[in-house]
Amino acid sequence: MNAMERFRQWLAQLPEEHALYAELQSLSEEEINERFHSELAFGTAGLRGKTGAGTNRMNEITVGRAVQGITDYICSFGEDAKKRGVVIVHDPRHYSAEFSVLSAEILCAAGIRTYMFDDLRPTPELAFLIRYLHTVSGINITASHNPKEYNGLKAYWEDGCQVGSETAAAMTECIQKVDPFHGIRRMDLKQAEEAGLLVHLGEEHDRAYLDCIKELAVHADTDLDLSIPIVYTPLNGAGAVPFMQVMKERGFTACHIVEEQRLPDPDFTTVGYPNPEDPKAFARSELLGRETGAELLIATDPDADRLAIEIRDEEGNYIPLNGNQTGYILVAYLLEGLYNAGLLPESGAVVKSIVTGSMSTDIAAAYGVKVFETLTGFKNICGRIPQLEEDGYTYLFGYEESVGYAPSSDIRDKDGIAAGMLVAEAAAYCRKRGKTLYQTLKELYAEYGWWAEDEPNIVLEGIAGAERIKRMMAWLRANPLSEAGGIPVKTVIDFAEGYEDIPPANVLKYILEDGSWFAVRPSGTEPKIKFYFYSKQDDADTALAVNRKIRDDVFAAVTAVS
Repeated sequence: MNAMERFRQWLAQLPEEHALYAELQSLSEEEINERFHSELAFGTAGLRGKTGAGTNRMNEITVGRAVQGITDYICSFGEDAKKRGVVIVHDPRHYSAEFSVLSAEILCAAGIRTYMFDDLRPTPELAFLIRYLHTVSGINITASHNPKEYNGLKAYWEDGCQVGSETAAAMTECIQKVDPFHGIRRMDLKQAEEAGLLVHLGEEHDRAYLDCIKELAVHADTDLDLSIPIVYTPLNGAGAVPFMQVMKERGFTACHIVEEQRLPDPDFTTVGYPNPEDPKAFARSELLGRETGAELLIATDPDADRLAIEIRDEEGNYIPLNGNQTGYILVAYLLEGLYNAGLLPESGAVVKSIVTGSMSTDIAAAYGVKVFETLTGFKNICGRIPQLEEDGYTYLFGYEESVGYAPSSDIRDKDGIAAGMLVAEAAAYCRKRGKTLYQTLKELYAEYGWWAEDEPNIVLEGIAGAERIKRMMAWLRANPLSEAGGIPVKTVIDFAEGYEDIPPANVLKYILEDGSWFAVRPSGTEPKIKFYFYSKQDDADTALAVNRKIRDDVFAAVTAVS
């Protein structure tokens, strides 16, 4: 069917009193084409899109169909899977609570035990509870760090990870069999509760999650300066309660929260774009930081799985760190602490994505720890844990450059709460020894080489944008660059057919003769093409200059593709 045919089908099937019906009638022909040109795809990250009426929007019909398909897939595993059940959590976005209730109604209608909180919770708590409760699956209603117009649905499996490609494909097959207007079965939640199908989660389960995080502590309180001034913002998301609770229980006495951003706000009124990777998200934190003399600013995104930080330099300015730099600090802090305590396992493992910076590989090697690479996404990073354990390795840490960190094998997703506690601990450890995180980062560069990192992207929305991104990738494959920034290309790795033990993906990676490298890939969840540039030189200024020249050359070539 084309866009107009899908639109007319929706008009014919929806009752006139339905809220989506009125919205449909207000659409222009251009809007109809944009909203109905395709169906919102259920990929390995689940669903994600703008909210509103349409087949490629997040709404009661598209979400209900997806959950019904997931439900049917779970039922195919029999009564044991239904008894084990599913955990649902949600973030503060528009319709997140409603989509959570819808999901529970569909699961309970199929006789699947369903666990829910009465309010929002962080994404990493869901990942923890799947394994803690031994459920067969989990559903998360969240659009992570996307703009306020977006929402999403992430599906998890019994290992506590987001579903992998095979499971996602099987779920997709079930979803496609669901009639979106007549094939969705729902059960009143009051009846479900009376039938023992709906189980309310509460303080006991929050306590188990927080205790898991506190067990990650690297140093005892006596090794830390717990009076270090810190500012935290949850960016009006789900992080305020658990993060402040952890910090209080760890004994931090000067952790301040940005009050205007403490409570959930689906419009992110004081933030705008609620992505902690964007330094503009730290505007309120910097104001409070100057008032309190904070050495460290911490921000988590709306579902509290991502974390970014700003640290004070020697002149007292707040410096935003990218995800690689925070990762270098955390890897070094963790491995040094375990080594000095005599607790570093013989076969330790760190996992990072193929587009994440290389310094952590050198840091890990200095401690005899091996770094494994995966495709982007924590379904891949944390999904590597079972195989590592089977091969005799001990998982120590996983991360990727997009400000995601997974410090616990019991929480198999990125966790801004746990990572926030650890980076605060690292800052307190440095302060106890008369140093700052800024000085520590400079020491790491001095020891392991000065890496310059840049991760720009080009946003190309709509049908035309998606097609242009395809043309850009096709052009790069047909016309591989022979040099960039005046440096010859040594190797081009095309992951389209897979590479070594890494499965196929739409990623190109160029390694240059001097060890610099860059990668290009379309985003799997947003309308953008992403670039990653890395250059290692003898000093910071040279590294930045070389990296900038490489970036400019690559951008000039790719953006010429119309």
